[in-house]
Parts: sequence; C-alpha cells; structure tokens
Amino acid sequence: MIIDAENALLGRLATVVAKKALQGETINLVNCEKIVICGDKKRLLREYKRKYDMGTHTTGPFMPKTPERFVKRSIRGMLPHKKPRGIAALGRIMCFRGLPEEFANEKMEKVETADYSRLKTLKYLSVEKICRFLGGKI
Repeated sequence: MIIDAENALLGRLATVVAKKALQGETINLVNCEKIVICGDKKRLLREYKRKYDMGTHTTGPFMPKTPERFVKRSIRGMLPHKKPRGIAALGRIMCFRGLPEEFANEKMEKVETADYSRLKTLKYLSVEKICRFLGGKI
C-alpha cells in the first residue's frame, strides 16, 4: 500500500499507518516532508528543540533531523516497538522524502481523516521546517 502523506496531520496519519502495519500490511509513505503538525509555530519549535537537546551524544534520546526518519520515529511511538510484533510492524513501514521513481506510476491512497483542511485553526508547521530548524540538510 502506498500512502501520499502530503498535507496530512502527523498524529492522525501515524495512528492509521501503525494500525495497518500491526495487521500485517506493508506501507510506503511518500512526501513525508509535506506532513504538517498543528500548533503554534514558536511553541512547536521550542518543544522539538528541547527534545533534540536532551541527553548526550552517546546515551540519547536521539531525535532525527531528516523528515522521513522524523515521521518514522513518530509512528514508532504508536507501536509496541520493544516487542516482536511491534518490531515486525515497524519493519513493514517505509518512509520516503518526495516521490521515488518506483512509485511514480503506482496508485496512491490518501488518508481522508488525516487531512489538515479539517483543522479549525491556521496554526500549523510542516515537518520539513521543523527538521530544517533542528539542523537537517534538506
């Protein structure tokens, strides 16, 4: 299954993807840099910077700086990633920046319940901007 993640809310998309992966489906997420997170821009950047600065370079916690790893880490939080079932489910999820050539002619699905147009507020930030703020080279 190929899911186009453009203009999707991160949390709502992650729950759908995690549930399908636990059921045994292989999922490919494309356009991960265009996923949005709702909230005030300054607060979101401050919170992610705080999480990034926690710990040390050897003991973590480790916050990824590339959009595809950032999204996969968020999905991992919705899986039992320390148990064999969760490890297998996480292995079935692949995240991509942009649209790879191998999926260009394939039929892609959108998660309608995760579309950001359903937001009642105009406060949101894309994953790409958060990763750039954390120092990712995008």
